[in-house]
Amino acid sequence: MNRLHITGTVCKPAKLETSPSGIEHLLVTIEHRSMQPEAGMNRQSYVKLQLVMSGEGLQHWLQKLTVGSEVHAEGFLHRHEDNNGLARLVLHAQHLEQI
Repeated sequence: MNRLHITGTVCKPAKLETSPSGIEHLLVTIEHRSMQPEAGMNRQSYVKLQLVMSGEGLQHWLQKLTVGSEVHAEGFLHRHEDNNGLARLVLHAQHLEQI
């Protein structure tokens, strides 16, 4: 199963892009910080992650998702490769809410 739920803080302005096939993609970068139990101790967890939402009607998120906004996202992880061939994990958010 490939499913991720995460909360975080928007750390870069959201961007809306349109693919060559005409599909809108909302790009949002979030930071997550928390304490997680591991081996009987607490471990500080830090993740910086890009979220991608695809489809229609994403324009309204640009005004809502300002730097510092708290969000909860749910979706699946996917490998994206940049122009230099460097790979990274990206969360394809199928559900996003501001908290």
